[in-house]
Amino acid sequence: MTGERETLKIVVTGHVDHGKSTVIGRLLFDTGSLTEGAVERVREIAREKGQRFEFAYLLDAFEEERKQGITIDTTRLQFKTEKRDYLIIDAPGHKEFLKNMISGASDAECAFLVVDAGRGVEEQSRRHAHMLALLGIPRAGVLVNKMDLADYREEVFLRIREESKAYLESLEIKAGPFVPLSALMGENILTPSAKMPWFTGHTLVDALDSIEKIEAGGSLRFPVQDVYKFDERRIIAGRLESGTISEGDEILLSPGGKITFVHSLESFLPKDKKKSASAPESIGITVADEFYNERGEIISSPADPPIITDRFQCSLFWMGKRPLAPGRKYKLKIATVSEEAAVEEILRLVDSDTLETVSGANEVKVNEVADALVRLRRPVALDLFSTHRATGRFVLVDGYDVSGGGIVTRAESMALVKRGFVKGELSARSDVFEEYYLSFGTRDVSRKSAGGLLYRVGDRVPLTGDSYSYPENFDVVVFRDGVAVLIREGRVYEILPLGDYEYSGLPVVNGSGYAVSCRSQKEWIHARDAFLAKGRRNEAELAQRYLDFNAYRRIAFPQADFVV
Repeated sequence: MTGERETLKIVVTGHVDHGKSTVIGRLLFDTGSLTEGAVERVREIAREKGQRFEFAYLLDAFEEERKQGITIDTTRLQFKTEKRDYLIIDAPGHKEFLKNMISGASDAECAFLVVDAGRGVEEQSRRHAHMLALLGIPRAGVLVNKMDLADYREEVFLRIREESKAYLESLEIKAGPFVPLSALMGENILTPSAKMPWFTGHTLVDALDSIEKIEAGGSLRFPVQDVYKFDERRIIAGRLESGTISEGDEILLSPGGKITFVHSLESFLPKDKKKSASAPESIGITVADEFYNERGEIISSPADPPIITDRFQCSLFWMGKRPLAPGRKYKLKIATVSEEAAVEEILRLVDSDTLETVSGANEVKVNEVADALVRLRRPVALDLFSTHRATGRFVLVDGYDVSGGGIVTRAESMALVKRGFVKGELSARSDVFEEYYLSFGTRDVSRKSAGGLLYRVGDRVPLTGDSYSYPENFDVVVFRDGVAVLIREGRVYEILPLGDYEYSGLPVVNGSGYAVSCRSQKEWIHARDAFLAKGRRNEAELAQRYLDFNAYRRIAFPQADFVV
């Protein structure tokens, strides 16, 4: 809309005592962004305590923070230049307060690291940079503060600039701008500093104005926040994270896979009624078809759907009171979905100080970075962070605490099968590990579901049950889905198209666990071709000829607590 001012969200962070809060306080003071009397009130507090006035005190929202002399919580402040408005997010610097930084920095569009000219890039500076990368902040500038204590020497600034630039780019963060300044003395904040004539770049304010805002583009991603019943309408509400949506558009709701059309865009007031919306607007829509919708679904174009999966690889930063451990249950929140999750495997730990990797870890301790494999209780819709930031970034909740955050780096879309085997686009429905029970009362044979388990390459399988026992090495061929699964040493070794499978000499079973009679590649081909062409033959005849139920299966009696 004409006349609307642009707003840029930035996060400012850095090692404790590098002067981050002083930088922001001075910026607010020099741009006239403080409320009337705020400076004098802080001066009075300083006098009463016998302390020297500090611009950092302007940001400390709590009396406890003033007592400790550190920033505990995340503070959001607003100021403006002639070009646009700014929302500055002041993130804490102490290790124990990194958790607050996650919530503070998660929606920032760029960041600035404050680095002490005398101390250079230290451990917390590198940790914060790594966390900015995990949060998906695409670019970060560096403010080399306290240049007055380094006698305003050019070589000090150049050394820190090159070191921080190399580190940021190693994390795939676009680095710059770089600004030397003294927040305490007011040098290079609003106007160029005469004490640093060698520097011909931007002042801090000009550096902020030089940053180009990232426009919310890309394909449609509309996570469902809630569904409201209003009059006769069911309004699907949420925030457009990317793309546009218009009346008449064909849309896909994932993970359910339902396709429908947008009937209308809704508004509270008739004057706000419109037929199209673009990210990052919060909107409500109605759709052409009546079916159940719920929070956590993602609306997209059918031509560019999200990934449907219950397993993904990620990079994460851990801040929990107790270490992250494989198998422990957590609550994962991504976009608007909340689902039970567990870390299946810690692939590697990353030393955020040196970026060296450590393999074979069995836990992730506080402030450590890791690449991990996460499994969800049920399939959800998500994206790789590299393609859609909002639907590819998550947090992990341990109990009631947000204890970690990360980004999805790899995920394979799965077929929506309840039981069987999955690898990328290949999927095979199978009940090979289901139980068969004979009822005492009815004399009927019933099957007990295996709980909807899906197996992937590397997963261990249950070789024995009440009514079955398979060898450690065997092959599963699922004729109806055209997939073969190789089981080796009790694990899924490979999943491949049936046409690529060759008889290995090991036992072969079909998707229900019945032995397939074959002793050579030639006999296997005869059996395969017969089942693939079963429409021309009697299925019972094929089963009698090629299948043996009793080889690895039997009919068991149910346990006393098993209800048939």
